Amino acid sequence: MENLVFTFGIVAPVFLIVAVGYLLKVIGLMNDNFINISSKIVFSIALPALIFLELYNLDFSKVFEIGQIGYIYLGTLFAFFVTWFVSPLFIHDGKDRGVFIQGSFRSNYAIVGLAILSGLVGKLGFGKASLFLVFMIPLYNTLAVIALTVPLRKEKRLNLNSTLQEIIKNPLILAVLISLPFAFFKIPIHPVFLETGRYIADIALPLALINIGATLNFKDIKKASLLAFYSTLLKIIIFPALVTYGAVLLGYKGDDLAIIFVLFACPTAVVSYIMAEAMGSNGKLAGNIVLATTLGSVVTITLGLFILKTAGLI
Repeated sequence: MENLVFTFGIVAPVFLIVAVGYLLKVIGLMNDNFINISSKIVFSIALPALIFLELYNLDFSKVFEIGQIGYIYLGTLFAFFVTWFVSPLFIHDGKDRGVFIQGSFRSNYAIVGLAILSGLVGKLGFGKASLFLVFMIPLYNTLAVIALTVPLRKEKRLNLNSTLQEIIKNPLILAVLISLPFAFFKIPIHPVFLETGRYIADIALPLALINIGATLNFKDIKKASLLAFYSTLLKIIIFPALVTYGAVLLGYKGDDLAIIFVLFACPTAVVSYIMAEAMGSNGKLAGNIVLATTLGSVVTITLGLFILKTAGLI
């Protein structure tokens, strides 16, 4: 019971903030314009500030582990290729297949993942979790573009140059890259600027979670298809279980295992819906997957952390 209370105490606040965002939208205190603007502030300013400050004081020799990064990459590629080769067996429309593939592997790690890990792991572990963003964002973006383009190859062409530019210009990537020389060479920053940055960083995760809640549309859950259900099953149950089990066999435990589990157990990223709409795929299916995985992950993440905690692995 103690482990369950501990786990619930970490996961519940994150999703309660999401619920607050939904309620604010329902009662009219948030509209689409506010959501769009605040999301840009979070993505372009607040979240980069949070990542920069978390990495600024880190000893990278203690958090940079190429083996763990490699394992996370392999786990992500495993999820991608399983859905890539299995989906044509029952999905014949390229617009649906690309969305299904993306929804099954792309985690909302930058927001939901970091929010959960901030209360679960220590400062060193959270710094490592933040550093992983510089490796995961390019991989997620590249695989998402491939997933949404290749099934529609008769209609669209894969633009690698455009994809590379988007990755390089990503504010989260830039935040990590800018923080590296400051952390490595111990370049001092005046306390006034650090405190200002901290004020900005403090709004990142709460506002991002509120925005996620405000974008949820529960009317769509009644219309969710079997494809959304299957993608949700893969995203928040099957792949997290397999990758976490493999990590345990390899000897990962504590904060390292917690990071791996949370990264793969997070719901599908909201940006997957935006990309699907922009690239001419089935945006409705993408939205259903985001909604279903967000709701389902409340239970699956809580249960997964409870099992790992009870087993003494985290």
